[in-house]
Amino acid sequence: MDTAVTKWLEAIANEEFNQEDVDRSLRYAKDLERGLAKIRTFSQGVAIFGSARLDPDSKWCKLAHKLGFLLAQNGHPVITGGGPSIMEAANRGAYEAGGRSIGLNITLPHEQHINPYVTDQMEFHYFFARKVMLTMSSKVYVFFPGGYGTLDEYSEIQLLMQEGKMPKMPIFLIGKSFWKPLDRWFETKMQKSFKTINPKDRKLYKITDDITEVVKAANKIGHRSIYDNIYDTKQPSFKTI
Repeated sequence: MDTAVTKWLEAIANEEFNQEDVDRSLRYAKDLERGLAKIRTFSQGVAIFGSARLDPDSKWCKLAHKLGFLLAQNGHPVITGGGPSIMEAANRGAYEAGGRSIGLNITLPHEQHINPYVTDQMEFHYFFARKVMLTMSSKVYVFFPGGYGTLDEYSEIQLLMQEGKMPKMPIFLIGKSFWKPLDRWFETKMQKSFKTINPKDRKLYKITDDITEVVKAANKIGHRSIYDNIYDTKQPSFKTI
């Protein structure tokens, strides 16, 4: 048995944790365990992130729909947070193309319910567990315009790549008008003024309006076996999440 697990069990036996701590940790573990089991049922695909609040008729939702359709046509599973707007549009595109359309949803008191265009779904209680699964289930990451949630998901994946906690895989920020001002702030404030990032850190992502670049990147990586996940591979160049 793993040493850390042994120590954890000993701590419980010695009543070093209160019951609420034990119950909370078991809820965390349950979310992660169920998530890992779910993502083993499909090969790594393309994760599409974006706002749950944009109008379904907006150009961004139409673009997400087209991207989902193209990815499915090329045999790539489309993975989203399972909600409305950008997520629903991408799932609908994949669904209409006859592809694998996955929704990894989150339990919220308002706003988000699983959209009707998923072929596979799971609902999480914890944001962090959901983010782990969205990351581990994907080989390419696509970010459409969004709010705090989209920025949180983007920055965490960017950080994991920057610090070598996951392999460097393609990140696309769709929408130059939305993302370019943020990129300029990264450059002028974080890189040049405060020197809190390096120039190479800004090369981890690509800002574009051309969704065919996403499809080309996914095709270049290729179709991994359903039994093969890059995070199972022991590579000296990175520490897996």
